[in-house]
Amino acid sequence: MKRTVLFIFSFLLMTAAVSAQDYGQAATVRIWDNASAPHSNGITSPEEEPEPYRIANTSTAELYLYPADTTRTPGTGLGVVICPGGGYARLAIAHEGFQVAQWLAANGITAAVLKYRMPNGHPEVPLEDAEQALRMLRGDVPGAEICRCDKVGIMGFSAGGHLAAYVSTMGAVRPDFSLLFYPVITANPGHQGSFNNLIGKERRTAESDARYSLENQVTAQTPPALLLLSDDDRTVPPVSSARYYNALKENGIAASMHIYPTGGHGWGFRDDFRYKAQWQQALLDWIADFAR
Repeated sequence: MKRTVLFIFSFLLMTAAVSAQDYGQAATVRIWDNASAPHSNGITSPEEEPEPYRIANTSTAELYLYPADTTRTPGTGLGVVICPGGGYARLAIAHEGFQVAQWLAANGITAAVLKYRMPNGHPEVPLEDAEQALRMLRGDVPGAEICRCDKVGIMGFSAGGHLAAYVSTMGAVRPDFSLLFYPVITANPGHQGSFNNLIGKERRTAESDARYSLENQVTAQTPPALLLLSDDDRTVPPVSSARYYNALKENGIAASMHIYPTGGHGWGFRDDFRYKAQWQQALLDWIADFAR
C-alpha cells in the first residue's frame, strides 16, 4: 500500500503543471487573473521578486498544493489554505508560505499556499481569491482534486492574517477554522501600510477603517480561531489579536491565544524564533480537535 501511495505521489510530482516558481509543491493551480476574476486590482505591470521569496505586484492568483504525506504520518483529513504576509504589498512566500506548508503536509495536514492578488486599493480582490481557494480545496470547483478535503481551514500571517480573518468574518465562503499569526486586525492602532494598500490611502475614511477592522465583523457564524503572536511586536500591536479574541468570545466562538514574551514580528517558520517548537506543538494540539 505504501509503495502505491509513493508511486502516485511521485507521479503527481512529475506530471502536475508547475508554474515558473518551484517551491517544492506537488502541483500549481491557476485560480484566475484580472481578466477572468470577478474584479481586477488594476495592476498591469509584471509580477516582481524584489528580493528572494518576496513576490510583489501580483495580478494572478495561484494555489501551490502540498498533499498530506500519509506515508509518514496518518492523514488528518484536514486542509489549510495559507496566506503569506507582506503588508498587502508583497508576499513572504517562504517562511510564511511553502516552508509552513511542507511542515503541515509532513504532519498529515494538506496545505495550499495562496498567491493572492495584491488589493492595490481594491479590498474585494484578495477576499475573492481566498474564497475561491477554499472552494477548490473543498472540491466545490475543479482544479485541486489531489488535495480535496472535507474540512478546510485558513492560515494567515500579518496582512495574510487579516485576509484569513477577513474571509472568516465577511466572506461568502468561510473556512472551518482559522490559524492567525500576529494578524493585522484593527486600523487604530494598527499597521497603517496594510490598510493603505487594502483600501487605498486617499480613499480611507473613518467608516472604511471601521469596516475593515475585523473585530467589528465577528458574529456567531465566525469560525473558531487560534491566534499566535509576540508581546513585543511593534509592527502589528498585540491589541489587534486581543480585540479579535475578545470579539470571538463575546459571540461564543471557540478560540485560543498564545502570546510569546519575545520574538517581534514576522517570525513565521524561522528557526531563530525562540518559541518555534512551542507554537508548532500548540497548533498541532489545537487543530487535532478538528480531525476527530
